[in-house]
Order: sequence, then structure tokens, then C-alpha cells
Amino acid sequence: MKFFCHCLICIILMTGCLCLTSPASASVGIVAYQGDIISLQGYSYGNPTVYLFLTGPNLPVNGVTLNDITARADEGHFTEVSVDDNDHWVYKWGTNTMNGRLDAGTYTVWVVNGPNDRSRLNGAEYSTISITLGNPVITASTHVIPGSLTLNTTPEGASVVIDENYRGSTPLIIGGIEPGTYTVTFSRFGYTRTSIPVRVVAGGITEVTATLLPLTGSLEIITSPPGAQVLLDSVDQGIGPVTLTNFTGGNHTLTVVKEGYVTTEQRVRIIPDQTTRVTILLEPVPPAIQKILRASGPGPAVFVAGFIVILLVFRHLRTE
Repeated sequence: MKFFCHCLICIILMTGCLCLTSPASASVGIVAYQGDIISLQGYSYGNPTVYLFLTGPNLPVNGVTLNDITARADEGHFTEVSVDDNDHWVYKWGTNTMNGRLDAGTYTVWVVNGPNDRSRLNGAEYSTISITLGNPVITASTHVIPGSLTLNTTPEGASVVIDENYRGSTPLIIGGIEPGTYTVTFSRFGYTRTSIPVRVVAGGITEVTATLLPLTGSLEIITSPPGAQVLLDSVDQGIGPVTLTNFTGGNHTLTVVKEGYVTTEQRVRIIPDQTTRVTILLEPVPPAIQKILRASGPGPAVFVAGFIVILLVFRHLRTE
């Protein structure tokens, strides 16, 4: 009866047995470590014995036995495995071989129906099993004592992001952090975003205080006619047209004064990272009011009274 092999391959590891199946003359890939025990098994119909040999890195090209890498297959040495009454064979290969050590790499186990090495497989029935052996890995772990972070900002209420993970808002205390260096980012509406590298030490408390700078914007002021005095929040800013920079965002009071024109006051909003343009059209003081002012003289009390009269008359004229 012609030899026919379906290979059932079991890798015996700490996690148990993993079984794979391959058809005749096809390769099955197994990954294991040097020193593992690999269970090779399959079926051979009509043959009392199967012959196994191994090829791979730094081994003779025609193969060696599985348990002694100095015993060459082309010199008649094979790993012989008996087939039971159910046509089933099993071989447990301990990868710690005699007379030498296998290097890490990919090997091929040849399962043949007769004592044929790799150079004499013509006319023989065989299957192959691909096995990749790696170096044993040893790991060790030690108990790590976590650290803590105490985070504060001026002003408070800033969002806290640690290595792209949101953790809350300031003031904030975070415990149970594995020692190491982290990037802590503080952000708050209307303020510049601030990132700080922070080192957490085992069993320690790392305190971080950040001062957030307000975002600023610009205000471009155009007066018609030009040459008017410009005040922002009652502070002289020069003669218009003028561009004011580095002012905090939000609402401000803009006052424009020019002799012979009605003083104009209005609320303006500065937007962070932007330039806001404001055009002020000044209205001339009516001639009759100018005469009253000239006739009143320079006295402070008269000047104030005249200014009030101007505002009242101007308001009356605008409502008509």
C-alpha cells in the first residue's frame, strides 16, 4: 500500500497542546523555543516504521537525526518511529539534542516512508514540517512604587492632559502614576496652551504650578477725520489712525476725542490672535454750541457746564 501521511503536530508548552494539521507533502509552520518538547504525530498506511531526519541552519544538507546532530542521514542514521495498529505514529522531540545545540532559526523535519536522506527522496513518499526555534526568553519583574502629581495653575480651572489623556482640571491631585517622564499640557479658554515635561519619581509627590498667559489680539482704529486722540480703557493710545497690539481678549472701552468734534465712546471686543478693525466717524459740534464754548472762557467749571450742554443739545438734535 502506498505511504500517505497527514501530520498532526502538537507543541507541548506551559499553556497546553496546540494541534495543527497538514496534508501530505505540505509544510506546517511551528514556532517554539530551544528546549521545548514538540510532539510530532501522524499516520502512515501500510508501513510499520517512519524515518525522520532534520535539516536547517548549520546542519549537513542531507540531514541528521533529531536527537543527535552528529548522526548524518546520508550515512544511514535516522530517527525511526514505529507505526501502531491504527496506522498512527508519535514522536516527542526534545529540542535539546545530543552532541551539540541547535541554533535559533527555521528547521525542516522530514517524515519519510523509508531510510532515504534528502538526496534520495525520488520515488519515496514524505511530508515536511517547518519548525522555527527561538532563543529562550527570561523575564523578571519587580514591584514598582507609584508616584503622585499635584497640579496647579494661575488662573485655576485649566484642563489637564497627560500624554494625550484628559485627567481633569486644576487644582488636581493624581496618584498611582508609574515612575517616568510625562508631558503635562494645561489649557484654558482665552489663555495660551502650556506643555511641561514632568518627571514622576517612585513613592514621591511631584508638584507643578503653571502660570497661563492670556491670549492677546490687536485693534486697528481708523478715525474720520484723522488726527483724533485715541484712548482705550481711559489710557491714551496715541493719535488715530493707530493699531494697538498685545491687548487681552474681551470687551474694552474705546474713546475718541478731537477738538471741534463730538467725543465718541463705544465698547469694542478684541478677539485673541486676530486684528479687529474699528472705524470711528466723528460728528462736528454744531456752530451754536461752539460759540457757547468760546464765550464761556477757559474756566474749569464753565468748561464742564458747557460740555454738559453740548451733550444734551447733541442728543436732542439726534432724536429729531
